[in-house]
Amino acid sequence: MKKFTDNQNCTLVRVPGTSANCGPGFDCLGVATTIYNYLDLTLLRTGRVEVESSGIGSENIPRGRRNLTWQAIRRLLKEVGREEEFKGAIIRTKSNVPISRGLGSSSTAIVAGLTAANKILGSPLDKNDLLRLATELEGHPDNVAPAIFGGFTVSVMDKGAVQTFSFLPRIKLKLIVAVPEFELSTRLARKVLPKNVALKDAIFNVSRASMLVAALVEGREELLPLAFDDALHQPYRKKLVPGMTEVFDAAKSAGALGAAISGAGSCLIAFTSARSGLEQKIASSMVAAFQAHNIKSEALILGVDKRGATVIDS
Repeated sequence: MKKFTDNQNCTLVRVPGTSANCGPGFDCLGVATTIYNYLDLTLLRTGRVEVESSGIGSENIPRGRRNLTWQAIRRLLKEVGREEEFKGAIIRTKSNVPISRGLGSSSTAIVAGLTAANKILGSPLDKNDLLRLATELEGHPDNVAPAIFGGFTVSVMDKGAVQTFSFLPRIKLKLIVAVPEFELSTRLARKVLPKNVALKDAIFNVSRASMLVAALVEGREELLPLAFDDALHQPYRKKLVPGMTEVFDAAKSAGALGAAISGAGSCLIAFTSARSGLEQKIASSMVAAFQAHNIKSEALILGVDKRGATVIDS
């Protein structure tokens, strides 16, 4: 993807898609994946906002000032006091991350805008500052955190402020993502959740989420089959994803260490060790299980992105 110009007000960035929750880590765990969206940004001193998009779902990306990337850019310009200097932009995107499927497409748009504008302005903000702004725009940190930092992230909200711990697992993982043909809005996926949960379900998730992070940090692969189960959100969302239980069972039977809804769905994600060599078998089993419910899907075989949002040309 080539830049429009070589002037100092232009830069090109790459942002990974992400998967939030990872099973039991509802609204706090996330992982960056090796599927990427790209942004070629030129800041303008005039008020023109031009958006050009290509790739997956490009026909649905808002143009002009309604564009989410532009809103992120404007937020950063205001933060650093330069919104009167740069009043417009040329925004060119290439999208590989499916939209409304639980792979963080909106987070890539926000993080790309913040990262690119910050670079053009001489990097006045660090990654923690970008995380604060991204969380404000997205409403929660579970997708934007891994998009910024890469790897796995654990995020905590404290009195409106976000703190994130990022790490790379000591197990080389492959992520098999079954992408069904239907979209699922985050709003609908949240609407089906109960306002209160049983104490035993809360304990179930705390133990699994703790085990998941500990096993990844210490490289304890044998503990992972215990760690991906969830009692807080997946049991209520399975009615929104026909065949979810069967897809999970198929992935595990094919050798996956665990499986989960990716974010709010509709994608389902399975985890396996790269050394197992079972990625294709797991992928085929997940697609077949969806097909048994008359749902067409495709499988993506991804890794864990290590870098997060990256300026690849400036």
